[in-house]
Amino acid sequence: MDLDTLRNANFKLLDDAVKDWSTLVKHLETLKKNAEDELHQAANKADWAGVNSQVTKEFIGKTAGEFSDAHTQATTIHKILDDTRNELKKYHQELVDAIEGGRKNNLTVIGYEGGFTVTTNVPPEGRAQQDKDNQAEITTLRDHLQRILDKATESDNSAKTVLQAIADQSKLGFSDASYKDRDSAAEAIKQADAMAKLARQDPKDLTPEEFDRLLKGLNTYGNDDLFAERFATTLGPQNTLEFWTGVSDPHRGNFELGRQRHEQFDDLQRVLGTTLANATQSDSVAMTEWKRTMVDIGDKPIYGNSGGPIGFQVMSNLMRTGDYDDQFLKDYGNKLMATERKLTGNGEHANLAWQHTGMDPWLNRIGEDSGSDPLTGYLKGLSNSPDAATDFFNQPFISRNDPDNPFERDRDGDGKEGKVSLSNFQYLFEERDWPEEADSKGDELDTGKNNLALALEAATTGHPAGELPTLDTPAHNAEQAKLFNAIVSSVADNPGRLTDHGYMSDSMGQIASEYLPDINRATTDVSRDSKSWEDIEKLYPLAGVDAALTHPDVTKFLFAVGQNDEGYAAVEVGQNAYMAKLMEHHLNPDLPADQRYSDTETTVKYFAERSGEVSGTLGLARQEAIGKPGSDEDKAYDHSIAQRKNLIAGGVGTVVGVGASLIATPWVGAAVGGTAGTVTSVVLERVFKDAEGHALQQKYDAMGDAWQASLSTNNEYVSTAALTTAEQYKLNGDDVDKWSREAARQGFINARAILDGQAPGSTTNPG
Repeated sequence: MDLDTLRNANFKLLDDAVKDWSTLVKHLETLKKNAEDELHQAANKADWAGVNSQVTKEFIGKTAGEFSDAHTQATTIHKILDDTRNELKKYHQELVDAIEGGRKNNLTVIGYEGGFTVTTNVPPEGRAQQDKDNQAEITTLRDHLQRILDKATESDNSAKTVLQAIADQSKLGFSDASYKDRDSAAEAIKQADAMAKLARQDPKDLTPEEFDRLLKGLNTYGNDDLFAERFATTLGPQNTLEFWTGVSDPHRGNFELGRQRHEQFDDLQRVLGTTLANATQSDSVAMTEWKRTMVDIGDKPIYGNSGGPIGFQVMSNLMRTGDYDDQFLKDYGNKLMATERKLTGNGEHANLAWQHTGMDPWLNRIGEDSGSDPLTGYLKGLSNSPDAATDFFNQPFISRNDPDNPFERDRDGDGKEGKVSLSNFQYLFEERDWPEEADSKGDELDTGKNNLALALEAATTGHPAGELPTLDTPAHNAEQAKLFNAIVSSVADNPGRLTDHGYMSDSMGQIASEYLPDINRATTDVSRDSKSWEDIEKLYPLAGVDAALTHPDVTKFLFAVGQNDEGYAAVEVGQNAYMAKLMEHHLNPDLPADQRYSDTETTVKYFAERSGEVSGTLGLARQEAIGKPGSDEDKAYDHSIAQRKNLIAGGVGTVVGVGASLIATPWVGAAVGGTAGTVTSVVLERVFKDAEGHALQQKYDAMGDAWQASLSTNNEYVSTAALTTAEQYKLNGDDVDKWSREAARQGFINARAILDGQAPGSTTNPG
């Protein structure tokens, strides 16, 4: 900054800007509050159906979020401008005072473009001697003025850098990067440069002490938006791959680093992945180029002609943590699957193409798999990014018209096989021969297929795997419903695809629990083309798109899921919650006439019977599992049910189903008023209490028949829901209880008949 620029600075425009931003922040605070209270919360409380459930509600939520981000960005900009204005005013005054102090000592300061001169205040003919005599005073003043200008320049430049970085974060809309002042934002960028410098050096030169600094820096700043973008773009895509490979590979890294910090490699992998994921959310020009380049080099050896793993093998391992940008994941996935087709003969021998060998670097440090299969890490990344996951699984993998297509099936049941088109889901779930992996004890690892299940959970539910939906989770759209239909059909066609890989069933159970309206609709056997389907839609109100399942497929799918204790628990607890909420919803005397299915008795019997059938199918699956020789699964089943209570936000008070929001799941938290209906709460408290007390196991011991014990227990749950609802609405409890018990019992019995290939009702229970 030139001396005269600071000395003659007019701060009026900057003062006006600070004032205007202060006013804007106040206005945006009001808009943010109104958007949240009057738009967002109101939208979550409303009944949504049809297009509104898929578009309008989600749009309102995103719009409210934009107001919040606008307020955050405006607040940050105001703080930065205010800090910079105050500092520049301070440096301006220090400069003026210093110049005035020099004048009193007969020193004058002359500014010019690019610099300034300090000299004595005497006539030109005697100035040279006076300057020589006063050299110490001149030097002291000159250095003092330069320090002031340096600090003013740093203040001005850092403000420019930070403001530009914030503006670059989001191409459309607003950034949610938040800083308390300019210095904290500038420090984040400074640290990013320092950490990138450490990571850019030859891995052989990375010392244990530098490793510690890097790990600490990423842990401290990895979630900072400006840091993440600056770190990633300064490091660059190629250096990112070489850095992680160099750290992981003892042949390329620092021997002492591997010896002393081996146990912390997993920590570095996690925080590096999270930082890069955060960086990909930026829309800056540099980050856009980073993402394009990373995809472009994904199929190339990272050391060029010298070989090494290809880019996808390295980068996919860094995707195991963090929420990566959806479009980046889509582009990455498309190129990855093209590489899969190229290197595996269109999927004919994936186990050979990606098989880890003794000389390959160990690219993964989270868990025990080697990381050589790029799909393992990529699928874990998809499990945190639902929209990208949905898109990926519905993409085509290979066409039946491809002359090199190796996949043949009997397409029309005539006994003749022909080539078939496969989606990414079908290829990965049904056909891929996954590379073999083993743990330190030599036992088989199934990380890849387990990550596949997690990614499918995100893809079908619309929220990250391992979480529960919230009121902001959009209703199932057509692509999600299509994928769930494909999963159910695939398992029904070959149950071994799930039962032979039971570790996938916890995700499948969670998925099923969020599609219970679709599942219950399917058990009615009513054609979707008939007029009666309108009644089914009233009986099982559904926001979003129906998965259009078939009854036989649903039964086979539930029977497969239920043979795993965690899968069983997710659906069984969910079905009881859903049944209770349906009871409360349909028996409410204030329910509008256009939402009513039929008279009270018919309504209770109808959904109690279908609910009983779902639980009956699960009961048969449980019996199948615990009946295997040497099995001790009965205790595991009870434990898994009890554990569901911990998952549901610490208790049953946040479980709702239909009614307040028409969300198609029993898990959505926080109904209107903050608590769930009393019927749901009472039923689930009974379910959890029984599980914790091993009530079903005790009945099984007494009755000698696990399925019969399940029937008896389920009847109690239905009865609890019926009696609690009747009490709430002052109905005849004896009648409602009788209707629900009879129907639930028959539905439970129907499950066995359907699994045996008989029609529902072909077996009845006189009692």
